[in-house]
Amino acid sequence: MNFSRFILQVYNDGDFDFWDVARTLVAVVWDAHGRIFHGYEVCGLDNLPKTGPALIIYYHGAIPIDMYYLVARVYLKKSRLVYTVGDRFLEMLPGWSCLARVMKVSPGTVQSCSNVLKEGNMLSIAPGGVYEAQFGDSNYELLWRRRVGFAKVAIESKAPIIPMFTENLREGFRSIGFAKRLFIRLYNAVRFPVRPVYGGFPGKFRTHLGKPIEYDPSLTPEQLQEKVAFAIEELINKNQRIPGSILHGLIDRFVTKKKNE
Repeated sequence: MNFSRFILQVYNDGDFDFWDVARTLVAVVWDAHGRIFHGYEVCGLDNLPKTGPALIIYYHGAIPIDMYYLVARVYLKKSRLVYTVGDRFLEMLPGWSCLARVMKVSPGTVQSCSNVLKEGNMLSIAPGGVYEAQFGDSNYELLWRRRVGFAKVAIESKAPIIPMFTENLREGFRSIGFAKRLFIRLYNAVRFPVRPVYGGFPGKFRTHLGKPIEYDPSLTPEQLQEKVAFAIEELINKNQRIPGSILHGLIDRFVTKKKNE
């Protein structure tokens, strides 16, 4: 699906669907934003199924802008919408409810997420959530704190898991580096993002999608969590400069790697 198809869809009364057109418009805008500001690429797009469910588990940057870009790219390239689990505080943002309805972003329980997958959809979850977004740094360590909800979702739905990591994600946006303990105390008290974020640096963003981790009935949620964490850490170790560097992230815009979309 591309912009020309979007235009045709608008004028073809027999094929017109408001939500499809709205999603296409949002996807075109976000995809253009990713290409222009970050030279956005996806490696391993073929690891996503053409049909059927898949649970995408990803590392949460200071701002999950890479997920916006991926959702847009998948929608335009594969004509499939990736449902996304978002934190409840997003509902307080002006205009968010409309965008969330268009792009299928919502808070999720184990049951509701399982139902989305059982219906044959793709779903993305960041187990680290807001905590990982706020208190992760350029060392790209996973901050999941024993969270196994996503593993329970995968086991109940029997959906394959696709590990995901975006190279240089924290070289685009970062949380401020001082008073970390104070901000952790505040976050634990209010469960709301309190640590300021800075950035907007146009570093190179490259999303890596790993091989599917198929359903294994012998694994407990804790064991599956460890397996998925290891897969994401492998993507990080293979593709990310540690510690990350804003300067090198900018330089990467001019260094070419083999594309795999």
